Amino acid sequence: MNQAFEGPRYLVAFGPQRVPHCFTDVLILGGGLAGLRAALAVDPRLAVTVVTKDDLQASSSQWAQGGIASVVDPEDRFDNHVADTLTAGCGLCHEDVVDAVVREAPGRIAELIAWGTRFDSANGSLELGREGGHSHHRIVHALGDATGREVMRAVIEQARGLENLAVWPDTFTIDLVTHESRCRGAIVWNPAHGKTIVWARRTILATGGAGQLYRESTNPPGVGGDGMALAWRAGAELRDMEFMQFHPTVLYIAGGARSLITEAVRGAGAHLVDRDGRRFMPEFDPRAELAPRDVVSRAITVVMHRTHHANVYLDLAHLDADMVRRRFPGMAEICAKFGLDLARDRIPVRPGAHYMIGGVTVDDTGRTTLPGLLAAGEVTSSGLHGANRLASNSLLEGLVYGARAGAAASADVLAMPESDRADEYRVPPISFPRAAAGEPNGTLDLADIRNSLRALMWRHVGVERTEASLREALDAVEGWCRYVLPRQFADPPGWQLQNMLEVARLMIHAAIDRRETRGVHYRADHPATSDAWRRHIAWRRGRPEPVLEPVP
Repeated sequence: MNQAFEGPRYLVAFGPQRVPHCFTDVLILGGGLAGLRAALAVDPRLAVTVVTKDDLQASSSQWAQGGIASVVDPEDRFDNHVADTLTAGCGLCHEDVVDAVVREAPGRIAELIAWGTRFDSANGSLELGREGGHSHHRIVHALGDATGREVMRAVIEQARGLENLAVWPDTFTIDLVTHESRCRGAIVWNPAHGKTIVWARRTILATGGAGQLYRESTNPPGVGGDGMALAWRAGAELRDMEFMQFHPTVLYIAGGARSLITEAVRGAGAHLVDRDGRRFMPEFDPRAELAPRDVVSRAITVVMHRTHHANVYLDLAHLDADMVRRRFPGMAEICAKFGLDLARDRIPVRPGAHYMIGGVTVDDTGRTTLPGLLAAGEVTSSGLHGANRLASNSLLEGLVYGARAGAAASADVLAMPESDRADEYRVPPISFPRAAAGEPNGTLDLADIRNSLRALMWRHVGVERTEASLREALDAVEGWCRYVLPRQFADPPGWQLQNMLEVARLMIHAAIDRRETRGVHYRADHPATSDAWRRHIAWRRGRPEPVLEPVP
């Protein structure tokens, strides 16, 4: 890739002599489940700083509905959960990673319970749901369809008891700071203090996904791939950027937020029907509504085209109404706001961008390819999800890799000789110049570019892709990059747009390069899955071409 593609190394000009400094042992960027679990794993003798651009109640983890997948039922087996994950992942999962995470799951569930998480139970035992791609009931859930909210409540409460933890809310991370090919912390910004350099002995990236790159998305505002862009500019490897998972059932009502309707609704027996009320999933897959998400999303897209209708419908009218309202109170409340009865009416749904499977390459401890930088959660590519994430494996990954990254960062710092620890806290005699192009704030209509980008990604880099559509998207994004990336903005809207453009361009390039259909990546012009493409596509700033990495 040429330098024009890469854009500037830093989004803003700054120098150590002109901004305040803060020092910490472990810096965690992101306050969701992965980030807070990492903080809880750091040795209490070390100082931990969590930087989050909103507050601890606003992460994507809060929005998770379905639950956490774990082998709890005596009739279930670890091998079953492993097999389901590998099947959904379509040949790109790392089997050793899957096996290790699945076996760690019951312990993480027990840990959450010990911290006060109130999972749903019946007759003294955990109530287990079933979702698409799972062969057994193994989804541990809370508050019916609000698992993320309850889990985060308990984890936040646990984290607030840490005397070594400082949380910086409403603080945007502009860039990772590197020196001598090592991550040394980050430059951050908030309205009260402006820019600050946070120097850290170890930095953990836990910033979440990139769903807001698409017009139709289940993700909260601001989830536009910031962490992936930070890692890219700093020189860390990213891989599998073509794999954006689209959730099949997103509430589709004009004027309403695109609320996810949990997979557990289909697990409870809901049917997908077309505009004429015909159930269609059995014609696409013998697992019907319980097929993996990539299969269901593509089927819905086909039916929408076939019926010339903007959506399909979820039908729960054949189920017990009391059970539906008790099991899914959150969704029932949202539907009621639009005059719909979840238990009786057909609910309009269509796919929406949900989970970014690709991201920053990490090993089994959460270490990235950039020394000093670790990562956990949706921002990463760990080898767990392959080409299609199995439902309810996401919170599990955040728990497991958050704990591992926090422990690894802690161990690294404690293993440093005292002299090295002191060196890590010295400000290097360097500055971070970049030439400004144009006025600092610019006169661009950022909202217009952002909306255009999201619409473009939905049309051309969505559930169904072709080389022609991808090339058209790339031409448009390259054009925006040429005049947006060189500018220096003064606040988060500009920096977020620059991050979105960089990540979108990587995603489009990766989707063009993978000339096959695999998992969530459906190429209508290459509909077959090819053994020759059982590879990761890995990207790194400064490399002219991506590297194809074999799956172990």
